[in-house]
Amino acid sequence: MNPRNVGEFRAADGLGRASIPCGDSMQICLRVSYDRILDAKFMTDGCGPVIACGSMATDLVKGNTINEAMALSEDDIMIGLDGLPDSETHCATLAVTALKQALVDYLALRREPWKRSYRQIEPFTPGR
Repeated sequence: MNPRNVGEFRAADGLGRASIPCGDSMQICLRVSYDRILDAKFMTDGCGPVIACGSMATDLVKGNTINEAMALSEDDIMIGLDGLPDSETHCATLAVTALKQALVDYLALRREPWKRSYRQIEPFTPGR
């Protein structure tokens, strides 16, 4: 009923977007310093279970290293939420996929930081 970490950063260190066949999509933004996630936020156009999974995923990775965050699984999210109905387990997959995209984005920019100057981040648009 009260999701945490909803929103986005203007200049995210890592940005990941994912969608699933039912039409739900999610974006996760990361703030990172010295390979440790300082803050994470998400945006979604999904249903209640998707919102819960985004909230839990961003809560679980705060304070973690990039490697620890890469190890986050759907099961970790479902345990954190005390389970999901079988028909909603794809919501945890959506959150993990968006998170891993954000982590990969961070790692790519870390390898080639000059690309950050040319990066254009479009605002989250539902359905993309």
